[in-house]
Amino acid sequence: MIQKLALGGMLLILALLTITFHERAIAQKTDGQAQPDWMAEIEKVFIRSEECKQCHDRHYEEWKGMREQTPDLKSFGRVDAALLHGTSFESPVFRTVLGVWMQTNPTLEERRRCLSCHAPAVTVFPQHVEKISAQVLSGKPQVEGIGCASCHLINAVETTPMPPPTYKVQPGQMLFGPYADPEENLVHPATQVPLFRGANFCTSCHFDKVKDVTQRDLPGEILQGTICQDCHMEPSTGSSTSRRGAMTRAIGRHWFRGVVIPGTLLKNRNLQAEWMPRIDIDATKSGAGVEGTVLVKVGSLPHSFPDGDPVLKQFFLTITTKDAQGHVLAEETKRFGLPYEKILRGPVPDPFIKGGNTRRVPFSQTITAGAAEPATIEVVLNYALIPEPEAELKAKYLATLANDQERAAAKQVLEEYVQPRMLTYRSKSL
Repeated sequence: MIQKLALGGMLLILALLTITFHERAIAQKTDGQAQPDWMAEIEKVFIRSEECKQCHDRHYEEWKGMREQTPDLKSFGRVDAALLHGTSFESPVFRTVLGVWMQTNPTLEERRRCLSCHAPAVTVFPQHVEKISAQVLSGKPQVEGIGCASCHLINAVETTPMPPPTYKVQPGQMLFGPYADPEENLVHPATQVPLFRGANFCTSCHFDKVKDVTQRDLPGEILQGTICQDCHMEPSTGSSTSRRGAMTRAIGRHWFRGVVIPGTLLKNRNLQAEWMPRIDIDATKSGAGVEGTVLVKVGSLPHSFPDGDPVLKQFFLTITTKDAQGHVLAEETKRFGLPYEKILRGPVPDPFIKGGNTRRVPFSQTITAGAAEPATIEVVLNYALIPEPEAELKAKYLATLANDQERAAAKQVLEEYVQPRMLTYRSKSL
């Protein structure tokens, strides 16, 4: 009885501390000014992750990147080329890309669509899209992007394929998660939702990764029974609340890195073969040059690599014809990807390469009369993380920044992220 009373007293104190902290957060000051009413309105539903930290400090630190302070993360909010969810608004990358895109005059609905995955709160508060965008562009966002509540207020997804996002937020006190027996407490009620153990939870935003966003598992012989969380939420044991002493169970880390376990590809040759894109070349000499088809393939693995991303990612297919001595006779580069002016204007296209599919790219090259005989065809596939803005669009965005320091930082982000990265290469004799 004494132990039960002591436990009850501790829970009561914890609840009082939580209420006090929450009220203090709602009344927080921003640059010496009272918090705007619209922010308080959002945070009554989407409680700030700092409040969750009181009990869930381990997950909070992982989500925020505090346990992995690599130089790359400090500079760009990146780990293994993946943005941490906890830096979704603080990242200079998101600020820069959003800033350039805003110069193309997107409509309010297009902006809401952009923010719907970066800030799920806009699905409940669409009237605040402009204010949230302005905070991100200022470089000092006070609202939270993808926080604890953003995911743990989701209790369903659409059951048929449709444009993203497909998640459904249920505003209220109840928080949803994967455990069948969440511990009772005086801070918030919790209940199990099987969705948290399905790939379709993640693909409601990361829709480009798989063939069918409605499937709970990733189909196919190699990944049968696998879900996104198995790799991207590194399995561990412990307590999700960090307050349960020796009581442990299987938990997933909350840093959501691009490749949490680098050895996975190396130790599984089948997985490695199915994941990596590859090229075949079907080409013949014609009277005036060379023509044919480049076939870009990704195996049966239903996971696009490197993360298809049909919204921002750019692909470059360079086709080069050479003579027997290696001299270039003809060359062309085909670009695949949306420019800023077309992003989120209409349906989101399929990725350039999608798991289990083959992309056929026809080509025809004319050889200058009198040149040497074509001997080989070489094809290189590169990709870039974001589109390179036109000079006028880039200048227009840079002019909106407050000072030279901000402009230099934006230029650095653009230079880093538009750089082509090689994916694969193929050469064929004619």
